[in-house]
Amino acid sequence: MMRSAPRTFATQGEAERYLTLVESEIIRGEWLDPDKGAILLKDYAERWIAQRPGLRPRTVQLYGWLLTKHVTPYLGNVTLAKLTTPMVRDWRTKLLNNGVSVGQAAKAYRLLRAVLNTAVKEDELIRTNPCRIKGADQEHAGERPTLTLAQVMTLARKVPERYQALILVAAFGCLRWGEVSALQRCDVDLTVGTVRVRVAFTEQRGKGKVLGPPKSRAGVRTVSLPAAILPVLREHLRVHVKEWPHSFVFTTESGKTIWRGNFNKLVAWRATVASIGAPDLHFHDLRHTGNTLAAQTGTSLRDLMARMGHDSPRAALIYQHATSDADRAVAAALDALLQALNGPQADEESGREARPGGDDDGDDGAAGVLAKVG
Repeated sequence: MMRSAPRTFATQGEAERYLTLVESEIIRGEWLDPDKGAILLKDYAERWIAQRPGLRPRTVQLYGWLLTKHVTPYLGNVTLAKLTTPMVRDWRTKLLNNGVSVGQAAKAYRLLRAVLNTAVKEDELIRTNPCRIKGADQEHAGERPTLTLAQVMTLARKVPERYQALILVAAFGCLRWGEVSALQRCDVDLTVGTVRVRVAFTEQRGKGKVLGPPKSRAGVRTVSLPAAILPVLREHLRVHVKEWPHSFVFTTESGKTIWRGNFNKLVAWRATVASIGAPDLHFHDLRHTGNTLAAQTGTSLRDLMARMGHDSPRAALIYQHATSDADRAVAAALDALLQALNGPQADEESGREARPGGDDDGDDGAAGVLAKVG
């Protein structure tokens, strides 16, 4: 099949040198048909998102939004074969000059790089990936705030009683919002002091709240809780949760599952976190706090990441060796910190006799953690 060169040459010698170069690429199996890269970036990227295996619905929505908002208006009508590193650099500069944050620009850049990596390595449409801008994939996000142990307990005490256990389980169980809001009665084992993460809520545009698998494979896990918070969780189950095994543990007063934004209103989140000296705290920072407190107990990175339910290709080998014994050790160490927070009075209470007609399981001393911190 005869094919024209991509350009004309000034002399016959230049044309012959070009032909020799192309023939050598064909012999080595390195030649790429230039017509294969003639597809527009926006068409290829849309197909990439639609066909990418394993993407969660919210990730699909995020990628589609990034593509439509930050990529297509600038580069969408350029063919893959004509994309160059200077073009990508100019695109990123325009994003930043137009007021797009460094974080959003980094997300858009990583998406574009991933799309073009597939074009290079899997589909063989282009020879090299033009996304080679050093540092363009870095978000430089500021350090998120963490609470002290006392602040966690004060926050739990300040929210309405119905949501105290939610704060404690999210923080000391290192759970994501979608995980803690999806817990059901059958996932809670007060005998051994664990919660089981097997499903999670995602909030999807046009669909509302969708119950599905956790964020990653490692997200399916059983997490041990400090013994000191179990009485609060036990009382919460008794008062607020129906006996049916699949009743959701954390709901509104009407019995409905909680939306993330609605929760902020229910507990007056901004005013409440400001009152404990953490005005910039987000709910997700409770998980960050729990991870930090767990790390301070001296647990290994392997066991800490397993507790978090974090998954990545680089760390997968580490996670699969994590043991439940190590996870219980994390909870026990956190419990020791909580017990110490009660001070000498806790030691005195721990030795008293059970009151007539009352329980002898230490509920009073553990629930006292909420009452004594403020």
